[in-house]
Amino acid sequence: MFIEKHALWSGEQRAQAAELKKRIAHEKLELVRLAWADPHGVSRAKALSVPVFLETLSSGYNINVATTTLDSAGGRVFKSFTRGGGMGLDEMTGSPNLVVVPDPGTFRVLPWVPNVGWILCDEYFRDGKPFHFSPRHLLKRLLKKTKYELVVGLEMEWYLTRIVEERLTDEHVGIPGHRGRPLRTAPIEPGYSYHSETNLDIMQPVLGELAAAYSKLGLPLRSIENEWGPGQVECTFSAQSALRTADDLLLFRTATRQVCRRLGCFATFMARPALKGYYASGWHLHQSLAQGGKNLFIPEHEDQVLSPLGSAFLAGLLHNAAAATVFATPTVNGYRRFKPNSLAPDRAGWGFDHRGAMIRVLGGAGDPATRLENRVGEPAANPYLYIASQIVAGLDGVERGLQPGPRDDEPYAADHPLLPMSLGEALDALEKDALFRRQFGDVFIDYFLRLKRNELGRFLAWKEENGESGDEPTAWEQNEYFDFF
Repeated sequence: MFIEKHALWSGEQRAQAAELKKRIAHEKLELVRLAWADPHGVSRAKALSVPVFLETLSSGYNINVATTTLDSAGGRVFKSFTRGGGMGLDEMTGSPNLVVVPDPGTFRVLPWVPNVGWILCDEYFRDGKPFHFSPRHLLKRLLKKTKYELVVGLEMEWYLTRIVEERLTDEHVGIPGHRGRPLRTAPIEPGYSYHSETNLDIMQPVLGELAAAYSKLGLPLRSIENEWGPGQVECTFSAQSALRTADDLLLFRTATRQVCRRLGCFATFMARPALKGYYASGWHLHQSLAQGGKNLFIPEHEDQVLSPLGSAFLAGLLHNAAAATVFATPTVNGYRRFKPNSLAPDRAGWGFDHRGAMIRVLGGAGDPATRLENRVGEPAANPYLYIASQIVAGLDGVERGLQPGPRDDEPYAADHPLLPMSLGEALDALEKDALFRRQFGDVFIDYFLRLKRNELGRFLAWKEENGESGDEPTAWEQNEYFDFF
């Protein structure tokens, strides 16, 4: 069968699949969702009957390649029905089928919907070759190239709101390339009472359901906190291997949105909603390198904050910050965060336990949790691409023996290169960067640039037509991202 013929599973996965078949025989499942990540980091899925799902554990399952050719408003970016699929790739002609292969170690039973399973898949061409534009394949390939284990912890902010519209109307319905108006929502708490227990308790009925769901899904939740804006929530998760973290993040976002919607609420991972008083949300990515379970960033001496390896990795993140930014902040809206004297960075510098720096170093000699916290990301980032960009940037510093320079105690005044201040600037920085072209491949980089430039082009056309400018999020951004993410 397909999986065996092309040797797509490891011995561990084959053993997991055998155990999964036994489990399925005892579970009272009605459907199993096959899920995969699109280029935006959004979970896409098909629901299969149990007998058909069992067949996928040997044969895989056909899906259309279309979800990877659409921008964030569902508009077709590439000329799929021409030779080469508008990409100059013969295998993309005609919007062909792909085969998705379940990863048996990712199977869960969804706790908020009766009798439905969920499993994450990898995409392949019919000849068994990995799909060019699969972000999960890209991350797995980069991880295989390094002798180190990248350990990643999550700290993500998002907004919880109440839905105040009972039903959809025509104005909510869009067309490909143009999203309709998202549902109207109301704040669930007034905000700006940082860590208020009273306001946290207002949200507790929903947060309690979420915590229970995360636990049943095996997501390593550490905390749920009432953040700064009205209904702004921060969730933190324990550090795990890079691939497991990316997989869990994909599930975390889609689970959060589904559970909240069933409770009459709305969750969004849009960085800065175009709503009164909504402060920007970020995704702070904590990372270290390990070998044999040992954290290699821990320094040997009390007067150091990082080991030589950790310092070189930090230097790589800083040196390659401009080109990597678009993978951490891939939307027009995400650049609303980059302001001086905010909780988000505006230039490529580092500090020790300093929340104004792009890279916040935490830990030190004798601290097993020594790590780097990259504060440049937005909650809507594709987890596979964001984490992959850190591997490429950081290990470049290691391979070249780069040094990060002195730490910054006033990061917004430091003499460092500014980060890209718009999606356009970030795409330009990526396009001319040789490192990411070499590590991600020209085919993927050219594809990603076209996909994101289509999104940017629609925004600029709308902005010119409507004459809106300034620092505030626009109605276009609200329509584009509030419900998509």
